Amino acid sequence: MKVTLLQTDIQWAQPEENFRQAAALIAAQSGSDLYVLPEMWSTGFATDPMGVAHEDGHNEALNWMQQTAREQHCAICGSVAVHLADGTYRNRHYFVDGQTDTVSYYDKHHLFTYGHENRYYTPGDTHTIVNYGGLRLLLLTCYDLRFPCWNRYADDLEYDAIVLVANWPQTRQAAWQLLIRARAIENQCFVIAVNRVGDDHFGHYVGGSAAIDPIGRTLAQCRYDQQQALTVALDPAEVEWRRQKFRVLDDRD
Repeated sequence: MKVTLLQTDIQWAQPEENFRQAAALIAAQSGSDLYVLPEMWSTGFATDPMGVAHEDGHNEALNWMQQTAREQHCAICGSVAVHLADGTYRNRHYFVDGQTDTVSYYDKHHLFTYGHENRYYTPGDTHTIVNYGGLRLLLLTCYDLRFPCWNRYADDLEYDAIVLVANWPQTRQAAWQLLIRARAIENQCFVIAVNRVGDDHFGHYVGGSAAIDPIGRTLAQCRYDQQQALTVALDPAEVEWRRQKFRVLDDRD
């Protein structure tokens, strides 16, 4: 399966400009099966979402994802700040399959209390696994990366790859690099981790988006401090082969 990491320079509260940037990157790397955008890719990390979040039922970001996925005959995922009809706000990681015209989503479970995300958003309480391209994909969002118990491969949480979307700042880039590899090694899975570049009122972002294999090796990594689309091929058979060859998961707690 061909996966393209879309490491974008998100423009604050400018969805149309962020749509344009994403479209240009996709056009430059056409023909992929899956395109992965960062966390809150259409607006920036809106901890106070009032007036910034997309309204459910008139979600321009989701509409753009669906239209683009249909046109490109691919899947697109990434998280969006959304205001639901029940009045709650969610940091919702959408997975849009343009070939079947289906939409799956995961609501971020671990809200970033240090940045006050918990003041306005409601956390999700369930996992989401999407079957696509011969892989079972576990959807995660940013801060979830720090909580291995939530991500742990188990009899009731079987997957082959983690798809993590993020707004992860430069000040904690060392932790990003370590943790995306740790999650791959301990779960013997691929990790597709997509971060942003650029600046917002929280700080500076250098990216470091990467695809990691089940033994922690870097298959591909975007350049630091540059908006970039980078494509990598993932072989579903490699996960099964690694798990059969070195049966670490049989001894998990």
